[in-house]
Amino acid sequence: MYNKWQKAVFLSIFCILLGVGRTCFAYDMSTRIKDIAQVQGVRSNQLVGYGLVIGLPGTGDSNKTLETLNSIANMLQNFGVNINPATLKPKNVAAVMVTATLPPFAQPGQHIDFTASSIGDAKSLSGGILLQTPLRAGNGLVYAVAQGAIATGGFSSSGQSSNISTSGISNGGAIVERGAGGTLGQNGKIVLTLNNPDFSTAARIATAISNGLGVSASAVNPAEVDVSVPAYYQNNLVGFVANIENLSVVPGSTAKVVVNERTGTIVMGGNITVNQVAIAQGGLSISIERNKNVSQPPPFSLGSTIVTKNTKTSVKQQKASTIVLDSTANVNDIVGALNAVGATPRDIISILQAMKESGALHAQLEVI
Repeated sequence: MYNKWQKAVFLSIFCILLGVGRTCFAYDMSTRIKDIAQVQGVRSNQLVGYGLVIGLPGTGDSNKTLETLNSIANMLQNFGVNINPATLKPKNVAAVMVTATLPPFAQPGQHIDFTASSIGDAKSLSGGILLQTPLRAGNGLVYAVAQGAIATGGFSSSGQSSNISTSGISNGGAIVERGAGGTLGQNGKIVLTLNNPDFSTAARIATAISNGLGVSASAVNPAEVDVSVPAYYQNNLVGFVANIENLSVVPGSTAKVVVNERTGTIVMGGNITVNQVAIAQGGLSISIERNKNVSQPPPFSLGSTIVTKNTKTSVKQQKASTIVLDSTANVNDIVGALNAVGATPRDIISILQAMKESGALHAQLEVI
Protein backbone atom coordinates (compact mmCIF):
# COMPACT_ATOMS: atom_id res chain seq x y z
CA MET A 1 0.00 0.00 0.00
CA TYR A 2 1.11 3.53 -0.70
CA ASN A 3 1.23 6.04 2.15
CA LYS A 4 0.04 9.62 1.84
CA TRP A 5 3.50 10.95 1.06
CA GLN A 6 4.07 8.39 -1.71
CA LYS A 7 0.70 9.17 -3.27
CA ALA A 8 1.42 12.89 -3.17
CA VAL A 9 4.79 12.42 -4.84
CA PHE A 10 3.31 10.09 -7.46
CA LEU A 11 0.57 12.50 -8.41
CA SER A 12 2.95 15.50 -8.41
CA ILE A 13 5.32 13.77 -10.80
CA PHE A 14 2.29 12.60 -12.77
CA CYS A 15 1.17 16.21 -13.18
CA ILE A 16 4.60 17.62 -14.03
CA LEU A 17 5.76 14.98 -16.51
CA LEU A 18 2.49 14.09 -18.17
CA GLY A 19 0.83 17.49 -18.13
CA VAL A 20 -2.33 16.74 -16.27
CA GLY A 21 -2.41 19.97 -14.27
CA ARG A 22 -4.91 22.70 -15.07
CA THR A 23 -2.22 24.95 -16.57
CA CYS A 24 -0.44 22.20 -18.45
CA PHE A 25 -2.75 22.42 -21.47
CA ALA A 26 -2.97 26.18 -21.69
CA TYR A 27 -0.59 26.18 -24.64
CA ASP A 28 0.09 23.56 -27.30
CA MET A 29 3.76 22.62 -27.49
CA SER A 30 5.34 22.62 -30.94
CA THR A 31 8.25 20.43 -31.97
CA ARG A 32 10.73 20.25 -34.81
CA ILE A 33 9.90 18.17 -37.85
CA LYS A 34 13.16 16.24 -37.41
CA ASP A 35 11.91 14.94 -34.05
CA ILE A 36 8.68 13.44 -35.42
CA ALA A 37 9.65 12.43 -38.97
CA GLN A 38 12.60 11.16 -40.96
CA VAL A 39 13.69 11.42 -44.57
CA GLN A 40 12.84 8.31 -46.54
CA GLY A 41 15.94 6.55 -47.89
CA VAL A 42 18.19 7.82 -45.10
CA ARG A 43 18.47 4.63 -43.09
CA SER A 44 20.97 2.45 -41.30
CA ASN A 45 21.77 -1.20 -42.08
CA GLN A 46 22.42 -4.11 -39.76
CA LEU A 47 25.61 -6.16 -40.17
CA VAL A 48 26.53 -9.56 -38.76
CA GLY A 49 29.54 -11.88 -38.82
CA TYR A 50 31.09 -14.93 -37.18
CA GLY A 51 34.50 -14.79 -35.57
CA LEU A 52 36.88 -15.94 -32.85
CA VAL A 53 37.92 -14.15 -29.67
CA ILE A 54 41.40 -15.17 -28.47
CA GLY A 55 43.57 -14.42 -25.45
CA LEU A 56 40.99 -15.38 -22.83
CA PRO A 57 42.32 -16.37 -19.37
CA GLY A 58 40.89 -19.89 -19.44
CA THR A 59 37.29 -18.66 -19.75
CA GLY A 60 36.76 -19.67 -23.37
CA ASP A 61 34.82 -22.55 -24.95
CA SER A 62 35.36 -26.14 -23.84
CA ASN A 63 36.51 -28.94 -26.14
CA LYS A 64 32.85 -29.96 -26.45
CA THR A 65 32.10 -26.91 -28.62
CA LEU A 66 32.62 -28.34 -32.09
CA GLU A 67 32.17 -25.05 -33.98
CA THR A 68 35.06 -23.54 -32.05
CA LEU A 69 37.34 -26.52 -32.68
CA ASN A 70 36.62 -26.53 -36.42
CA SER A 71 36.98 -22.76 -36.69
CA ILE A 72 40.41 -22.82 -35.02
CA ALA A 73 41.57 -25.63 -37.30
CA ASN A 74 40.34 -23.82 -40.44
CA MET A 75 41.99 -20.56 -39.35
CA LEU A 76 45.33 -22.25 -38.70
CA GLN A 77 45.11 -24.04 -42.04
CA ASN A 78 44.96 -20.64 -43.77
CA PHE A 79 48.33 -19.90 -42.18
CA GLY A 80 49.81 -23.22 -43.31
CA VAL A 81 49.31 -25.06 -40.03
CA ASN A 82 47.46 -28.38 -40.32
CA ILE A 83 46.05 -29.78 -37.08
CA ASN A 84 43.42 -32.29 -36.02
CA PRO A 85 40.48 -30.42 -34.40
CA ALA A 86 39.97 -33.26 -31.92
CA THR A 87 43.34 -32.54 -30.30
CA LEU A 88 42.55 -28.90 -29.54
CA LYS A 89 41.69 -27.57 -26.07
CA PRO A 90 40.34 -24.10 -26.81
CA LYS A 91 39.93 -22.80 -23.27
CA ASN A 92 41.52 -19.49 -24.31
CA VAL A 93 39.34 -19.09 -27.44
CA ALA A 94 35.60 -18.44 -27.86
CA ALA A 95 33.34 -18.50 -30.91
CA VAL A 96 31.25 -15.34 -31.18
CA MET A 97 28.67 -13.65 -33.34
CA VAL A 98 29.61 -10.08 -34.19
CA THR A 99 26.94 -7.44 -34.85
CA ALA A 100 27.15 -3.81 -35.92
CA THR A 101 25.01 -1.05 -37.38
CA LEU A 102 26.14 0.71 -40.56
CA PRO A 103 24.96 4.34 -40.40
CA PRO A 104 23.39 5.99 -43.46
CA PHE A 105 25.81 7.39 -46.05
CA ALA A 106 28.76 5.64 -44.37
CA GLN A 107 31.96 5.89 -46.40
CA PRO A 108 34.94 3.49 -46.67
CA GLY A 109 37.49 4.10 -43.96
CA GLN A 110 35.04 5.22 -41.29
CA HIS A 111 35.10 3.43 -37.94
CA ILE A 112 31.95 2.00 -36.35
CA ASP A 113 31.25 0.12 -33.10
CA PHE A 114 30.64 -3.61 -32.95
CA THR A 115 29.33 -6.09 -30.35
CA ALA A 116 30.68 -9.62 -29.88
CA SER A 117 28.52 -12.25 -28.15
CA SER A 118 29.48 -15.81 -27.24
CA ILE A 119 27.58 -18.65 -28.95
CA GLY A 120 29.38 -21.49 -27.17
CA ASP A 121 29.87 -22.30 -23.50
CA ALA A 122 32.48 -19.63 -22.75
CA LYS A 123 32.30 -18.19 -19.26
CA SER A 124 33.59 -14.73 -20.10
CA LEU A 125 34.98 -12.68 -23.01
CA SER A 126 36.76 -10.27 -20.67
CA GLY A 127 40.31 -9.54 -21.82
CA GLY A 128 39.82 -11.16 -25.24
CA ILE A 129 40.67 -9.87 -28.72
CA LEU A 130 38.48 -10.46 -31.76
CA LEU A 131 40.31 -11.68 -34.84
CA GLN A 132 39.52 -10.10 -38.21
CA THR A 133 35.85 -10.79 -38.92
CA PRO A 134 33.96 -9.79 -42.10
CA LEU A 135 30.57 -8.20 -41.40
CA ARG A 136 27.84 -8.78 -43.97
CA ALA A 137 24.49 -7.13 -44.64
CA GLY A 138 21.25 -8.87 -45.58
CA ASN A 139 22.31 -8.96 -49.24
CA GLY A 140 25.37 -11.07 -48.37
CA LEU A 141 27.94 -8.37 -49.22
CA VAL A 142 30.73 -7.43 -46.83
CA TYR A 143 30.38 -3.82 -45.68
CA ALA A 144 32.82 -3.74 -42.75
CA VAL A 145 35.61 -5.69 -41.07
CA ALA A 146 35.84 -5.97 -37.28
CA GLN A 147 38.92 -6.63 -35.17
CA GLY A 148 40.17 -5.52 -31.77
CA ALA A 149 39.92 -5.76 -28.00
CA ILE A 150 36.59 -6.57 -26.34
CA ALA A 151 35.34 -4.56 -23.37
CA THR A 152 32.73 -6.40 -21.30
CA GLY A 153 32.32 -3.98 -18.40
CA GLY A 154 32.00 -6.91 -15.96
CA PHE A 155 34.04 -9.61 -14.27
CA SER A 156 33.71 -13.29 -13.45
CA SER A 157 35.25 -14.87 -10.35
CA SER A 158 34.59 -18.11 -8.47
CA GLY A 159 31.41 -18.77 -10.37
CA GLN A 160 30.03 -15.32 -9.65
CA SER A 161 29.80 -12.57 -12.25
CA SER A 162 29.03 -8.87 -12.38
CA ASN A 163 26.98 -7.68 -15.36
CA ILE A 164 27.08 -9.79 -18.54
CA SER A 165 30.63 -10.87 -19.34
CA THR A 166 29.76 -13.18 -22.25
CA SER A 167 29.03 -10.18 -24.46
CA GLY A 168 31.23 -7.14 -25.09
CA ILE A 169 31.67 -4.12 -27.32
CA SER A 170 34.48 -2.36 -29.13
CA ASN A 171 34.15 1.35 -29.79
CA GLY A 172 35.26 2.10 -33.34
CA GLY A 173 36.66 -1.41 -33.72
CA ALA A 174 35.16 -2.05 -37.17
CA ILE A 175 36.26 -0.34 -40.38
CA VAL A 176 33.78 0.36 -43.19
CA GLU A 177 34.91 -1.28 -46.44
CA ARG A 178 31.91 -0.53 -48.65
CA GLY A 179 29.84 2.65 -48.68
CA ALA A 180 26.08 2.60 -48.26
CA GLY A 181 24.67 5.42 -50.32
CA GLY A 182 21.19 6.79 -49.73
CA THR A 183 18.43 7.80 -52.13
CA LEU A 184 18.15 11.45 -51.16
CA GLY A 185 16.28 13.66 -53.60
CA GLN A 186 15.43 11.06 -56.24
CA ASN A 187 12.80 12.06 -58.81
CA GLY A 188 13.12 15.66 -57.67
CA LYS A 189 11.37 15.22 -54.33
CA ILE A 190 11.98 14.50 -50.66
CA VAL A 191 9.69 12.06 -48.86
CA LEU A 192 9.21 12.48 -45.12
CA THR A 193 8.07 9.45 -43.12
CA LEU A 194 6.29 10.11 -39.83
CA ASN A 195 7.44 8.15 -36.78
CA ASN A 196 3.82 7.93 -35.60
CA PRO A 197 1.42 8.09 -38.55
CA ASP A 198 -1.35 10.64 -38.00
CA PHE A 199 -3.59 12.53 -40.43
CA SER A 200 -3.46 15.80 -38.49
CA THR A 201 0.31 15.73 -38.06
CA ALA A 202 0.94 14.93 -41.73
CA ALA A 203 -1.31 17.79 -42.84
CA ARG A 204 0.34 20.23 -40.45
CA ILE A 205 3.83 19.25 -41.65
CA ALA A 206 2.84 19.84 -45.28
CA THR A 207 1.36 23.24 -44.38
CA ALA A 208 4.41 24.26 -42.34
CA ILE A 209 6.78 23.40 -45.20
CA SER A 210 4.66 25.18 -47.81
CA ASN A 211 4.32 28.33 -45.71
CA GLY A 212 7.83 28.30 -44.28
CA LEU A 213 9.87 27.55 -47.41
CA GLY A 214 7.45 28.46 -50.19
CA VAL A 215 7.73 25.04 -51.85
CA SER A 216 5.13 22.45 -52.85
CA ALA A 217 4.41 19.92 -50.11
CA SER A 218 1.50 17.52 -49.77
CA ALA A 219 0.46 14.81 -47.33
CA VAL A 220 0.07 11.62 -49.39
CA ASN A 221 -1.17 9.56 -46.45
CA PRO A 222 -0.94 9.67 -42.63
CA ALA A 223 2.64 8.38 -42.78
CA GLU A 224 4.18 10.24 -45.77
CA VAL A 225 4.64 13.83 -46.87
CA ASP A 226 6.03 14.57 -50.36
CA VAL A 227 8.13 17.71 -50.77
CA SER A 228 9.20 18.95 -54.19
CA VAL A 229 12.83 20.09 -54.43
CA PRO A 230 13.02 23.53 -56.10
CA ALA A 231 15.61 24.17 -58.80
CA TYR A 232 17.71 26.44 -56.61
CA TYR A 233 18.13 23.63 -54.05
CA GLN A 234 19.09 20.88 -56.52
CA ASN A 235 22.78 21.25 -55.66
CA ASN A 236 22.19 21.83 -51.97
CA LEU A 237 19.95 18.99 -50.82
CA VAL A 238 21.60 18.88 -47.40
CA GLY A 239 20.73 22.51 -46.75
CA PHE A 240 17.19 21.97 -48.04
CA VAL A 241 16.60 19.02 -45.70
CA ALA A 242 18.14 20.96 -42.80
CA ASN A 243 15.70 23.82 -43.36
CA ILE A 244 12.78 21.37 -43.42
CA GLU A 245 13.89 19.58 -40.25
CA ASN A 246 14.11 22.79 -38.23
CA LEU A 247 10.56 23.92 -39.00
CA SER A 248 8.19 23.61 -36.04
CA VAL A 249 4.73 22.05 -36.00
CA VAL A 250 2.21 21.04 -33.36
CA PRO A 251 1.84 17.27 -33.70
CA GLY A 252 -1.59 15.71 -33.38
CA SER A 253 -2.16 13.43 -30.43
CA THR A 254 -4.47 10.51 -29.74
CA ALA A 255 -6.48 10.20 -26.56
CA LYS A 256 -4.78 7.21 -24.99
CA VAL A 257 -4.17 5.75 -21.54
CA VAL A 258 -1.31 3.29 -21.05
CA VAL A 259 -1.40 1.19 -17.89
CA ASN A 260 1.33 -1.03 -16.46
CA GLU A 261 -0.34 -3.27 -13.89
CA ARG A 262 2.96 -4.77 -12.69
CA THR A 263 4.42 -1.45 -11.55
CA GLY A 264 1.25 0.58 -11.03
CA THR A 265 2.34 3.13 -13.65
CA ILE A 266 -0.26 5.15 -15.54
CA VAL A 267 0.55 7.35 -18.55
CA MET A 268 -2.29 9.48 -19.93
CA GLY A 269 -2.56 12.05 -22.68
CA GLY A 270 -4.04 15.46 -22.07
CA ASN A 271 -7.03 15.47 -24.43
CA ILE A 272 -9.01 12.74 -22.68
CA THR A 273 -12.66 13.42 -21.83
CA VAL A 274 -15.31 11.43 -20.00
CA ASN A 275 -19.08 11.27 -19.88
CA GLN A 276 -20.90 12.02 -16.67
CA VAL A 277 -20.10 9.12 -14.37
CA ALA A 278 -20.34 8.18 -10.68
CA ILE A 279 -17.49 6.20 -9.08
CA ALA A 280 -17.68 4.38 -5.73
CA GLN A 281 -14.34 3.52 -4.14
CA GLY A 282 -14.09 1.25 -1.09
CA GLY A 283 -14.44 -2.43 -0.22
CA LEU A 284 -15.35 -5.15 2.23
CA SER A 285 -12.64 -7.45 3.61
CA ILE A 286 -13.61 -10.74 5.27
CA SER A 287 -10.97 -12.88 7.03
CA ILE A 288 -11.59 -16.40 8.33
CA GLU A 289 -9.01 -18.15 10.54
CA ARG A 290 -9.19 -21.77 11.65
CA ASN A 291 -7.07 -22.95 14.61
CA LYS A 292 -6.72 -26.32 16.36
CA ASN A 293 -6.49 -26.58 20.17
CA VAL A 294 -5.22 -29.75 21.89
CA SER A 295 -6.55 -30.62 25.36
CA GLN A 296 -4.14 -32.95 27.22
CA PRO A 297 -5.42 -34.78 30.41
CA PRO A 298 -3.29 -34.81 33.60
CA PRO A 299 -0.82 -37.71 34.15
CA PHE A 300 -2.26 -41.02 35.46
CA SER A 301 -5.81 -39.85 34.76
CA LEU A 302 -8.40 -41.77 32.79
CA GLY A 303 -9.02 -38.91 30.41
CA SER A 304 -8.09 -38.86 26.72
CA THR A 305 -6.55 -36.22 24.47
CA ILE A 306 -9.13 -34.09 22.66
CA VAL A 307 -8.52 -31.88 19.62
CA THR A 308 -10.92 -28.97 19.15
CA LYS A 309 -11.31 -26.62 16.17
CA ASN A 310 -11.85 -22.92 16.67
CA THR A 311 -12.99 -20.64 13.87
CA LYS A 312 -12.47 -16.88 14.08
CA THR A 313 -14.15 -14.58 11.59
CA SER A 314 -13.30 -10.90 11.26
CA VAL A 315 -14.87 -8.36 8.93
CA LYS A 316 -13.29 -5.07 7.89
CA GLN A 317 -15.12 -2.57 5.76
CA GLN A 318 -13.36 0.42 4.32
CA LYS A 319 -15.27 3.63 4.12
CA ALA A 320 -16.70 3.81 0.61
CA SER A 321 -16.29 7.10 -1.21
CA THR A 322 -18.37 8.20 -4.16
CA ILE A 323 -17.44 10.89 -6.65
CA VAL A 324 -19.37 12.27 -9.58
CA LEU A 325 -17.65 13.59 -12.72
CA ASP A 326 -19.42 15.84 -15.17
CA SER A 327 -19.32 15.22 -18.90
CA THR A 328 -16.87 18.12 -19.25
CA ALA A 329 -14.29 16.46 -17.01
CA ASN A 330 -10.73 16.00 -18.23
CA VAL A 331 -7.70 14.09 -16.98
CA ASN A 332 -6.98 16.66 -14.28
CA ASP A 333 -10.51 16.27 -12.92
CA ILE A 334 -10.26 12.47 -12.91
CA VAL A 335 -6.92 12.29 -11.10
CA GLY A 336 -7.80 15.10 -8.71
CA ALA A 337 -11.10 13.50 -7.72
CA LEU A 338 -9.60 10.05 -7.27
CA ASN A 339 -6.78 11.50 -5.18
CA ALA A 340 -9.33 13.30 -3.01
CA VAL A 341 -10.97 10.01 -2.03
CA GLY A 342 -7.61 8.40 -1.25
CA ALA A 343 -7.28 6.16 -4.29
CA THR A 344 -3.86 4.60 -4.81
CA PRO A 345 -2.29 4.29 -8.28
CA ARG A 346 -3.49 0.70 -8.50
CA ASP A 347 -6.99 1.81 -7.51
CA ILE A 348 -6.88 4.37 -10.31
CA ILE A 349 -5.91 1.62 -12.78
CA SER A 350 -8.92 -0.48 -11.83
CA ILE A 351 -11.23 2.53 -11.96
CA LEU A 352 -10.00 3.55 -15.42
CA GLN A 353 -10.54 0.00 -16.71
CA ALA A 354 -14.09 0.03 -15.33
CA MET A 355 -14.74 3.46 -16.87
CA LYS A 356 -13.57 2.20 -20.25
CA GLU A 357 -15.84 -0.85 -20.04
CA SER A 358 -18.81 1.36 -19.17
CA GLY A 359 -18.14 3.61 -22.17
CA ALA A 360 -17.57 6.69 -20.03
CA LEU A 361 -13.87 7.07 -20.88
CA HIS A 362 -13.23 8.41 -24.39
CA ALA A 363 -9.70 7.14 -24.93
CA GLN A 364 -7.79 4.07 -25.98
CA LEU A 365 -6.87 1.99 -22.93
CA GLU A 366 -3.73 -0.11 -23.35
CA VAL A 367 -2.65 -2.49 -20.59
CA ILE A 368 0.96 -3.70 -20.69
